[in-house]
Amino acid sequence: MAEPRRVEHRPAALPPAERTIGQLVAESMQFYGQRFWACLALGVAPAAVAVVFANVSREWVLILAPSISGALVSATFVWASTLVLDSVPPPRRLVAAWLLGWLVFAPAPFLVLAFVIPGLVWLAALGLAVPVLVVEEIPVRVALPRAWQLARADFVHAVGSLFTLAVVVILSQSVLVFILRGVGDADASTSLFLASVVLSPLLFVGSALLYVDQSARVQ
Repeated sequence: MAEPRRVEHRPAALPPAERTIGQLVAESMQFYGQRFWACLALGVAPAAVAVVFANVSREWVLILAPSISGALVSATFVWASTLVLDSVPPPRRLVAAWLLGWLVFAPAPFLVLAFVIPGLVWLAALGLAVPVLVVEEIPVRVALPRAWQLARADFVHAVGSLFTLAVVVILSQSVLVFILRGVGDADASTSLFLASVVLSPLLFVGSALLYVDQSARVQ
């Protein structure tokens, strides 16, 4: 007589207002899997930035970080916010979100280079200004105060989520680079680019979902 099949019951997903850091990461992975090709395209610009930074001197990194890097990262986050939050505002609004995001992301690399935690705290405090402008119909001048309000709703959750996403992406990217170089016989730049294309979208998808969590906590 055949043994009855075991039915594994997955725990019910918590609502955004109660979602844990681990569940945020899991939901980010699930969304990435469901919209794989659309999300994969998010990784092209960050991957290009990673390869350039890996092949230039520290002086050039300090020059490019607030300029080209900030612009590309902001554009990617705007794109991810429209994708994850299913919102396509007018072009004027998208440009405003991109410019404000550029302003926020410009000093982040310097904070990360000095010590990682200040950079994450800065992004947790003000980085949500990008999805704010993508989703909410508020004046641009109040986007940063609104982002700070969202961050303060649960600052530990905001910082912890960004930190966990960063750790998952960096560690997974390192492993994938090692595999591509060892098994695939790819050179360092190619391995880094491919690994970044595949894994960096998770960081942007998760950051956009963090807006949902923090917004629900404010309400």
